Amino acid sequence: MSAAPQKAKPGAEQIDVTVSAVVPLNDLVTRFEFKRTDGGAFPTFSGGAHTVVTMQDDGRTRLNPYSLMSDPADTSTYAISVRRDDQGRGGSLFMHTRVKVGDQMSITYPVNLFSLDLRARKHLFFAGGIGITPFMSMIAQLERMNGNWELHYSVRTEALGTYVQELQYKFPNKVHVYYDDQSQSIPLEDLLDGQPLGTNAYVCGPKGMIDWVHATATASGWPDAQVHSEEFTAPQPGKPFEVRLCKSDMTIQVGENESLLEAIERVGVEAPFLCRGGACGQCETDVVASDGEFIHRDHWLDDDEHASGKKIMPCVSRFVGKSLELDR
Repeated sequence: MSAAPQKAKPGAEQIDVTVSAVVPLNDLVTRFEFKRTDGGAFPTFSGGAHTVVTMQDDGRTRLNPYSLMSDPADTSTYAISVRRDDQGRGGSLFMHTRVKVGDQMSITYPVNLFSLDLRARKHLFFAGGIGITPFMSMIAQLERMNGNWELHYSVRTEALGTYVQELQYKFPNKVHVYYDDQSQSIPLEDLLDGQPLGTNAYVCGPKGMIDWVHATATASGWPDAQVHSEEFTAPQPGKPFEVRLCKSDMTIQVGENESLLEAIERVGVEAPFLCRGGACGQCETDVVASDGEFIHRDHWLDDDEHASGKKIMPCVSRFVGKSLELDR
């Protein structure tokens, strides 16, 4: 497998990389490490940043976002950890089954939509499953700053506790782990109650966990600005539909198992992106005309914008109806 670098797109400049390590961590998660192919140093990044990895999969280009979990101070290596999803769209399976040491790939420059609020007096982390990955880089950053933090990490079983042993060994008094199969759960209400003034909370994990932390924090009187989360929504399959791209003067078909953004890119039309998961707002596109129903799945547009029918996030949202024209 050798992935040719994709043409750079606005807001998503690419870095050519070589896979320097592939490390299975458990039955579901593998760590991938990259070096710059030109031998140079990577750009610096802050804890919580992600990169989008380009994969050339038998003629199909896949671009998936992954949190950078390496030490932000180490510009010689970037590392991500990928959970295999057998029911997913194929990106994680490609990484697990096709990528090997020495492969040439390309990744985007790092972008941070889940950064630490360095004004906070304390950082309270809540992780679920593979949601541990952004906290690895955050912890490394805070440790260099002598920052005040603690982690509460929920995993399914001891065998699937990604980085649990490493974290508990390094930070025995700051890391608290809860195992689902042992009926252990994070005591969220107690933890949110009585934290020092100026504490910020961060959550990354399944959607249900993110919603739970936000709702509980709100009910406990936490200001929204002090509760941070990251959730990239994977594009969902749906009925094929037709789209008119007005600026490009072409009509395209969006397949059942591709996103609108992927279909736009497939025909050679450049479209900006930073996350490809409905969170960053970079690919927001104006709707010129439509006759049908939008299926909005993003975290960017508000309810009024969804209802207006005037905007769509092509990375994750779809359309069902007679006609759709976009300003693209």
